[in-house]
Amino acid sequence: MGSFKLSFSLICCFLTLAIFHTTNAQNSQQDYLNAHNTARSQVGVGNMVWNATVAAYAQTYANQRAAYCNLVNSGGPYGENLATGGSTFTGTAAVNLWVGEKTYYDYPTNACASGHVCGHYTQVVWANSDQLGCARVQCTNISGWWFVICSYHPAGNIAGQSPY
Repeated sequence: MGSFKLSFSLICCFLTLAIFHTTNAQNSQQDYLNAHNTARSQVGVGNMVWNATVAAYAQTYANQRAAYCNLVNSGGPYGENLATGGSTFTGTAAVNLWVGEKTYYDYPTNACASGHVCGHYTQVVWANSDQLGCARVQCTNISGWWFVICSYHPAGNIAGQSPY
């Protein structure tokens, strides 16, 4: 009986760790930083660092958006990227979505291709934005959906300036 209890306890422990790993996979501070810094290194821009104050701002705003998860900018003091996605949508997936806009960004003209957006990408690689804070919350109005925000300090996407 003692070995059964030990086996059962170990199984519960492993399941708990597996669930924790699954729900936190690709959503840690380091995951957000890695995804941003990979994109930045591709264009010769230095790494970002995590800023707890910026992250707290992002978390507060994410909590406010959780009821509806509309993509509405906060209007706050930081640069900002927002995304929503389904049940498997991670923070890393959000960053990769923004980085995917690179296809539409033309560096020589510092413009997006006609009919496309690329401002999320340019914020990710904005050279002067070197501090990052992100948050992810589950939407309450759409079952299984997630809202992701990354905030950048100082803000990028300054009119007339190139990101790098």
